Order: sequence, then structure tokens, then C-alpha cells
Amino acid sequence: MQEPTFLILTALAQGPLHGYGVQQEVAALSGGQVKLGAGTLYGALDRLAEQRLIEVEREEAVDGRLRRYYRLTDDGAGRLAAEVDRLRRNAAAAAARLRRRATALGAT
Repeated sequence: MQEPTFLILTALAQGPLHGYGVQQEVAALSGGQVKLGAGTLYGALDRLAEQRLIEVEREEAVDGRLRRYYRLTDDGAGRLAAEVDRLRRNAAAAAARLRRRATALGAT
């Protein structure tokens, strides 16, 4: 799973958000490292909706413009949980190897 997808699903895990809200949450979650442009964001939201990982919860008109609120589906929550587990395993493997490296370097 690509990092922007992971962050979008993570942003929606807390509750429904409109596009700009997702954009702001992704930036906050990544410490400002990931900033999604509108085209990238809405393309990703459309793709995730097609995959049934998210869905439009509701639409409302604000200042004459339609605002869509997206929510995480149960399938999306399952995929996010699986990705969290995968990342934890990978991080644990990397940490273990770094510890072994540090031990080996200290022994020389």
C-alpha cells in the first residue's frame, strides 16, 4: 500500500471527512511530509471508492458548492489494519537487525 493511501485511510479511520479535511489530516499525520494536491487527492478518493475501501457518506451544499464527506468502510478498516500489522512486522525486523548490527560493531 502506498503511503498516501495509507494516510487517507488512517485519516478516515477517526470518522467522516470532506476532501479538504482529508487533505489537512494527511498533512498532519505525516508531519507535513505528505501534501496531497487536489487532483491527486480526488483521484485517490475515487480509486478507493471504486475498491470499496471508502464511500461517500453524505453530500451537502456549502456556498453553492457540493461538499462530499467520505467514510471508511469495513473493508477499508480491514485493509488498514492488515497494513498496520505488516508495517509493524517490517519495523520490528528492521529494529532487530539494527540491534544486531550495533552489537556486532561494538564487539569489534
